[in-house]
Amino acid sequence: MRLTETTTPAELDLRWVRSQFPALAQTVNGHPGVFLDGPGGTQVPQRVIDAIADYLRRDNANTGGAYATSRNTDARLAEARAAMADFLNCGANEIVFGPNMTTLTYEMSRAIGRDLGPGDEILVTRLDHDANVSPWLALAEQGKEKGVTIRWAEIHEEDCTLDLADLASKINDRTKLVAVGYASNAVGTINPVKEIVRLAHAAGALAYIDAVHYGPHGLIDVAALDCDFLVCSTYKFFGPHMGVLFGKREHLQRLRPYKVRPLTEAIPNRWEWGTLNHECIAGITACVEYLADLGRRAHPHISRRQAATRRAAIVAAFEAIRHYEHGLMERLIAGLARIPKLKLYGITNPARFAERCPTLALRVVDQSANQAADQTPLTLATKLAERGFFTWDGNYYALNLTERLDVEKFGGFLRVGLVHYNTVEEVDRLLVALRQIVGV
Repeated sequence: MRLTETTTPAELDLRWVRSQFPALAQTVNGHPGVFLDGPGGTQVPQRVIDAIADYLRRDNANTGGAYATSRNTDARLAEARAAMADFLNCGANEIVFGPNMTTLTYEMSRAIGRDLGPGDEILVTRLDHDANVSPWLALAEQGKEKGVTIRWAEIHEEDCTLDLADLASKINDRTKLVAVGYASNAVGTINPVKEIVRLAHAAGALAYIDAVHYGPHGLIDVAALDCDFLVCSTYKFFGPHMGVLFGKREHLQRLRPYKVRPLTEAIPNRWEWGTLNHECIAGITACVEYLADLGRRAHPHISRRQAATRRAAIVAAFEAIRHYEHGLMERLIAGLARIPKLKLYGITNPARFAERCPTLALRVVDQSANQAADQTPLTLATKLAERGFFTWDGNYYALNLTERLDVEKFGGFLRVGLVHYNTVEEVDRLLVALRQIVGV
C-alpha cells in the first residue's frame, strides 16, 4: 500500500506524539532530558506500558490451557502476530517471536547450517552490526569439517556505504546465503536491500536481512523485498524488548529447528524456544497500534478512504516520520558542518539523504594529533549527559566498521540518533552544547 503522488506531505502532530511518551518529561541536572539514544532503544508510549501491566494484572498464564486466562494469552499472541504481519506486510504464520534479534539469528543460522556442505559460502558485510556477522562466523567455525567459507563485502570508506560492485562480484554459484543490514546502526547508511536480495536470488542464495536499525525510520515491506528472512527488534521502534523474525512460510516449514521434542511441528511455533515473554508480546500490539494511530492522525483523509486496514495507517505513519526526520537530520548535519573540530562519518551530501537514516557518528579530530586526548567519544557523551543529552559512544557492535575505519583506538564514535519524537529545539540545543564542549 503506497500513498499517491498527489498526496500532501504528511505533518506530524508533534505535541500529540510527545504526549504519548511519559519518559520525555524527565530532567537531568535541571535540564530537560533529550533522548538521542534511539539507535540503542527508543522510549515507549504509555499504551505499551499499560498493555504490559494489564496482561500481568489479569491474564498472566501459560498457553494452551482450557481456562480463561490461558485462552486470553493465546488470543494476545495471535493479536501480536497479526499486528507484526501488518507492520511487515506478511502472513501471521510467518512471524516468529524471540528475546532479541541476536538470539533469533543464532537460532536460524544453526538450522540453515544443517544443510550446508563442502565449498558452500556465506557472504557478510563490513557495515553490519555484529549480530548479523558473528552467528555466521560461528557457523563457519563449527562447520570447518564441512568446508563452509565466509566472504566479506567491503565498503566505500569515504561515505561508509556498501561497495555494491564488490558485493556482487562475491556472489557465485557456491553462495548459499547473503546476510546484510537494511541500515547501519553506526553511521545510518541505508543499503540497497532490494537489489541485494535480487542478486542473492539470481545465484540461488537465501537473503537474510537485519532490519533492526531501519525499523523506526522507514516502511518495511517484506513482500516487495522478496527476502527470505528479516529480523527486527521492537524496542528499537517504540515497543518492548523483544525480537521478531519474518521467515518465508516455505523456509519455516522446510528447515529443521533445534527444539525440545514436545514442541509442535506447526509453524511458526516450532521456532519459538520455551515459554515466550507474553507480557512483552502484549506490548508489541500496542506499539504497532501507536504507529497506526500516528498514521491516521497524519493522513486522516487517507485513513477514511482506506478505512480499512491497519497496514494503510502504518504506511501513512512512515510517510510522515520520514518527512519529519529528514528535516531534523538536515538541520543537524548543517549545524555540525559549522563546528570545525568535528568529523562526521557517512553520507553528508543533502542530495543523497534518502540513502541514510538520522543516525550520525562523529568524533573530535585534533589537527595536530588526530584526536584530542580530552575529547574522546566517551568524554563527549559524558559531558553531554551532564547537560541532559543522552547519546552513545563506542562501536555499538558495528565492530567490523570501526576496525575498518581505524577508530577503535580512539574509542569509536559519538553517536547521535534522532527519531520522530525529537524536536528542532532539541537539535539546536545539542549544537550549542557541542560547540561549548569542543571549544569553538
